[in-house]
Amino acid sequence: MRIATWNVNSIRSRVDRVEAWLQRSDVDVLAIQETKAKEEQFPHDRFTALGYEVAHHGLNQWNGVAILSRVGLEDVSIGFDGDPGFGDPVAPEARSIGATCGGVRVWSLYVPNGRTLDDPHMVYKLAWLEQLRQRALEWSADGTPTALCGDWNVAPQDEDVWSMEYFADKTHVSPPERAAFNAFLESGFVDVARPHTPGPGTYTYWDYQQLAFPKKRGMRIDFVLGSPSFAARVSGASIDREERKGKGASDHAPVIVGLDGDEGSAA
Repeated sequence: MRIATWNVNSIRSRVDRVEAWLQRSDVDVLAIQETKAKEEQFPHDRFTALGYEVAHHGLNQWNGVAILSRVGLEDVSIGFDGDPGFGDPVAPEARSIGATCGGVRVWSLYVPNGRTLDDPHMVYKLAWLEQLRQRALEWSADGTPTALCGDWNVAPQDEDVWSMEYFADKTHVSPPERAAFNAFLESGFVDVARPHTPGPGTYTYWDYQQLAFPKKRGMRIDFVLGSPSFAARVSGASIDREERKGKGASDHAPVIVGLDGDEGSAA
């Protein structure tokens, strides 16, 4: 079984690439972030034609998450209890969707960015992560294999950014953000891809600006955190850096995890 996560940065702009990648990569479950589409705008038919069931949560042209599965799609959950929400009036955003796929509880997560260190969005980000952690412990308490897949908007280690000096006064690497991410690990969840994709320079995101990709100025911010019962089944993982290349690419690369003997290698 192969599970992948990918921030596509607009499904309508990149549906052709996502469709081609699914055919090439042969993944069973894909967690998608930043669909940037309302429900009626999501191209369900393109993916059902490939044999995938689709669950999508999108409210407007921002955010948006989805799960595609060809191994079953049951017990779909839109959002999670305790989501602190944002805005005026405060309301949950389209940042989380969960489903049971082939016996695995999969969540597609688009963690708030934080914007700047002193922005109210940072307070929201930290509260969102803490509420997610508490719910995740509940989801996995009975031993259900649980995978928290997505764009976490946190680079938890110094080697996860191209320059700590550059990011010294920016989000994604601040102590509170890293503490919020590490709280999942301290609670028993496992960064299941890192052991198979180690080392500095192993990034999942490169900005479109200032030739960041060819200059190798990236960040590692896309992760699959697995519960102990999920992590025990992981047999391989990869980051499909090739998918960041070419015309119309997302600024994120897919992260693939293989279970039960699958090496999870990129296409």
